[in-house]
Amino acid sequence: MGFEFKMPYTINPSFTKKVAYFCMEYGIHQPLKIYAGGLGFLAGSHLRSAFELRQNFIGIGILWKYGYYDQVRKQDQTMDVLFEEKNYGFLIPTNIKFTIKVSKHEVWVTAYYLPSEIFDTAPLFLLSTDLPENDYLSKTISDKLYDANPETRIAAAILLGEGGVKLLEAIKWEPEIYHLNESHALPLAFYLYNKSRNSKEVKNKLVFTNHTPEEAGNQKTNLSLLEKMGFFCDIPITEIKEITESNNDELNHTLTALLLSKKANGVSKKHLETLCKIWKRNGNICSLISITNAQNYTFWHNENMYQAVEKKQDDEILKIKQKGKQELFEIVADQCGKIYDKNICTIIFAKRFAGYKRPDLFFHDMEKFHQLVTNKQRPVQIIWAGKPYPMDYPSIGIFDKIVNICKTYTNCSILVGYEISLSKIFKQGADVWLNVPRMTHEASGTSGMAAAMNGAVNVGLPDGWFPEFAKDKINSFIIPPCDVNLPEHIQDDKDAASLYQLLEKDILPMYYDYPKKWLAIVKNGLTDIVPEFESNRMATEYYERLYSD
Repeated sequence: MGFEFKMPYTINPSFTKKVAYFCMEYGIHQPLKIYAGGLGFLAGSHLRSAFELRQNFIGIGILWKYGYYDQVRKQDQTMDVLFEEKNYGFLIPTNIKFTIKVSKHEVWVTAYYLPSEIFDTAPLFLLSTDLPENDYLSKTISDKLYDANPETRIAAAILLGEGGVKLLEAIKWEPEIYHLNESHALPLAFYLYNKSRNSKEVKNKLVFTNHTPEEAGNQKTNLSLLEKMGFFCDIPITEIKEITESNNDELNHTLTALLLSKKANGVSKKHLETLCKIWKRNGNICSLISITNAQNYTFWHNENMYQAVEKKQDDEILKIKQKGKQELFEIVADQCGKIYDKNICTIIFAKRFAGYKRPDLFFHDMEKFHQLVTNKQRPVQIIWAGKPYPMDYPSIGIFDKIVNICKTYTNCSILVGYEISLSKIFKQGADVWLNVPRMTHEASGTSGMAAAMNGAVNVGLPDGWFPEFAKDKINSFIIPPCDVNLPEHIQDDKDAASLYQLLEKDILPMYYDYPKKWLAIVKNGLTDIVPEFESNRMATEYYERLYSD
């Protein structure tokens, strides 16, 4: 008997439009390891809110056999990468099979279904090429999220884009809107275009969310390579050049998505400003709006802490925070052999490791760093965590540098295995949640939203979502930014100096000398973060502003 699909809940009349959401990664819950970082966490929150709001919305992704990777340690505590096969007993095999074309070669595809009731999400279908009908190379398309091999990544894009549309055809669920969450699934636009050879018809159905604020970060690929691999669904290259406005031998993936969509959005107001500066000179792109990212309150918030706020139980808020710290410190002791004190201000830097996020900003002035971490009057404990891309050797080098510095100090640690479970524990245990991207490089950044939902105080530069939330010394602390036109190494030095000054003059004195003021900031953060930065607002706004005609 074939797989029959119908929406597992009654659709809310406000959200009847049928939307298919295409994303390379989903961070839904710890047991389903098909995510790398912020994009996945965002997509997971979106699916949870679509479920809570009963939207007519389904997700399409890929079942990555080895996930992203498992972050482990070498003998000297530095970072290592482990690819371990994942198996999921809670996914339902649909037994649907069809083919896509990769490099003029038929590749068999199947799909697995995540029922809504498992993790309280909108329905999610995950594609796989791990089938006995396929040769070894075809099977590897769905092996690793963001594979280092360019051809494998192109094949994965064809799998998600063309394969996703063919799956929807197989389950007889025709969307009114196809939502590209990032440009990874771009072949779906060419598959739709190939049916009608009418770009207006594609634009009527396609919308696009961009998560990359800098032009250099938007993917460009050689047209001949893409054509050879079947990225364009057999559309002649002359026609491709015309509809994508490719004046040279490269395809600009972001520009193409903007040209073939009816609407697109940035993921914060500041990000929209950057997008407009980059793309508005191209008059043929679609209209641009901003829909600020958000995190799912139901999944991320600390219910006990919110109840204590409602009941005005200040002592209880402090007890809950100390309990969260103790749980985190057990993991620090287990991984690093260090015993932390729940009465000491705990600073956390935890997110995907990338150069522009500057996990090593503290080390731009080692004398200041030493003073900070050896101060007995106003002591600190610092914890880092985060997963670089597995082949991003400069970022792995930063991780290893932090490992070696932490060996010198009993109150500094770096943890491996930063995934959803550890992320929740971090947020419950943090006093200070640190976010220090190089200005204009952060599209949104969402970790601080969930941190605020757990009584952590955000300390950061006013980039991404943060300017929309932050009220300096009221619900967070804003690091004064320097001139973004300065050379990067000078920006780093100046921002490090500003961070140290803020810690020494404002943050640590308030934490230790004015605990009531500190608690007021904690409570303001807890209340100010919702509903504006809660994903039910975001999922509603997508229907009202991006999917609308």
